[in-house]
Amino acid sequence: MRRFRKSINIKSAKQKVIKEIETNLLPSDIKAGILSTDIAVNEMILRDIFNDCSDIIFRSVQNHEKTKLLLVYVDGLINSQVLDQAVLQPILFQGPPKGLGEVHHFGQMLEDQLVAVAQTKTISKVEDAVKSVVSANVVILVDGECHALVADMKSWVSRGVEEPSTEPVIRGPKEGFTETLRTNTSMLRRKMKSPRLKIESLQIGEITQTDVALAYIEGIVNESVLNEVRKRVQRIQIDSVLESGYIEEFIEDAPFSPFPTVQYTERPDVVASTLVEGKVAILTDGTPSVLIVPYTFFTGLQAAEDYYERFMYSTAIRWVRFLLFNVALFLPSLYVAITTFHSEMLPTSLLLSFAAAREPSPFPTVIEAILMEVVFEALREAGVRLPKTVGSAVSIVGALVIGESAVRAGIISAPIVIVVAGTGIASFAIPRYNLGIAYRLLRFPLLILAGTFGLFGIVMGFLAILFHLVSLRSFGIPYLSPLAPLNVEEIKDILWRAPRWLLTFRPNSMMRKQDPVRIPKGQKPSPKS
Repeated sequence: MRRFRKSINIKSAKQKVIKEIETNLLPSDIKAGILSTDIAVNEMILRDIFNDCSDIIFRSVQNHEKTKLLLVYVDGLINSQVLDQAVLQPILFQGPPKGLGEVHHFGQMLEDQLVAVAQTKTISKVEDAVKSVVSANVVILVDGECHALVADMKSWVSRGVEEPSTEPVIRGPKEGFTETLRTNTSMLRRKMKSPRLKIESLQIGEITQTDVALAYIEGIVNESVLNEVRKRVQRIQIDSVLESGYIEEFIEDAPFSPFPTVQYTERPDVVASTLVEGKVAILTDGTPSVLIVPYTFFTGLQAAEDYYERFMYSTAIRWVRFLLFNVALFLPSLYVAITTFHSEMLPTSLLLSFAAAREPSPFPTVIEAILMEVVFEALREAGVRLPKTVGSAVSIVGALVIGESAVRAGIISAPIVIVVAGTGIASFAIPRYNLGIAYRLLRFPLLILAGTFGLFGIVMGFLAILFHLVSLRSFGIPYLSPLAPLNVEEIKDILWRAPRWLLTFRPNSMMRKQDPVRIPKGQKPSPKS
């Protein structure tokens, strides 16, 4: 009973103190969210805001002059060594710094930001103090002062710079972005040592307050495209942003299209090369994937290594890539259409071979193809989700065992296994993963059309895909440019890769409204020169 009465007395006393604070100690300032001159009031307000936040540290210190200070920060997100050497040691032992003019008290030290930390600022609102704390800064409050000092001492464990596993190259940089935004912007700045590289910062997410940066080259970027990017990003209203894919779904032009209209990459060299072409990059804190806009169809068929090897090699590989992406889209459909409706197109010996292989199979060719495509996609997804040590083994062994067993059991024919396997290999040659997913999805409707209408169905499907691609836009840029609309000058970096000394202008004239010349003419190498 005594404990119960004691708790009631403590609770009523606390309510009395709070009421007294609200009525006597700067009530208008507190209601307006301005820090009080009484450090006890500020501490009570901040502790109430950070109630049940065990990782928020409130460190009260007092120097030899009996001045009270309060340090508020997030445990694990600040550099404790810098905090001890730059803040606590001068406060507790050394006093205000000497030789910097008249510094009579710690309030003046705070106001003049005389702390040995690179980035500091002075704030006077409770809201700014709260944002600074959760943004991994140290907030220092002094008794008798109505403002606080924010010191940047961010420090946390992060992944090192490694080569992106999704975009490997034989020749070229072996570094990739990390999950830390400032590390990514520094890697970009190291590659482009020019003040024309602009990096604008903003925050998205009501709860996460995720830092986002827009990067572009001033004088090269199309201002209308840049303004459209700003507009789309700034209008996003969401509670959390944990990956750049959250932003991509809010800014893409065709959300129901299987074809991506926003590019993403983990390679700093790819981002740097697109920026000098007049594009805009969107960097998001917490993910190594950087968004790049605008995005065109032929960009998805280009690899970073195309521009590091000699132009003859790059052109030959690019033509092989063009062939393989057509194989990845049309090979199963052509096999189904020809063997089902147009068998007269096959040589007699090949037709007899197919007929003998299909004799024990109880299913039509189109059903066989769909079943094998589903099994192949399942094996590919299982290989991705399993640990790396067993993922590749499971996918390869699974494909061999299931394919061989199904053929021996007479459920499917051997040729369809070869066709589906060849299609899967061809799809791996597409450099951009999201564009490869579009082909994987479109194979199924094309299979159904081929099994229903034959070659006529494939032609209808192809025309539907072509009309859709022609109608697509990415931030105002036609998706099939420079083929539609046709620009002969820019085809030399699309259908083939011309020598670098011939790539005079920046690609895509619709994006480069200013500073179009990239390489001056007359630089062809020759023995005489």
